[in-house]
Amino acid sequence: MKDQSGRQKRKRTGGRRRTFRNKKRHQLGREPAETTVGEPRFQVVASRGTGQKVRALSTNVAQVTEGGDTTEAEIEDVVENPANVNYVRRNIITKGAVIETSAGTARVTSRPGQTGQVNAVVVDE
Repeated sequence: MKDQSGRQKRKRTGGRRRTFRNKKRHQLGREPAETTVGEPRFQVVASRGTGQKVRALSTNVAQVTEGGDTTEAEIEDVVENPANVNYVRRNIITKGAVIETSAGTARVTSRPGQTGQVNAVVVDE
């Protein structure tokens, strides 16, 4: 487990390290995007340096890959989400979530809250 400065919480001997300062501005996190299934809505967020991140607040389109060829499919439902059991009920898509699409059941391989798009691979069940 790491503390806010990015260092280990415990020493090699097993003793705890004390936190020596508060977080700096660049170490602060943001609220999770929690991408839902619905009409596409995006938000552009400034990231460190000159970069930008596109957050998908909601989307209903996924790039689904099956056997080497990729097609655009409509997202119908979230079937399973290992990140949080309550995300299935709320239809929230994160990396690793299993979604029901028009191309079949697929597992999400991208991070929609970071990249703004849903990439998925068809799973055989």
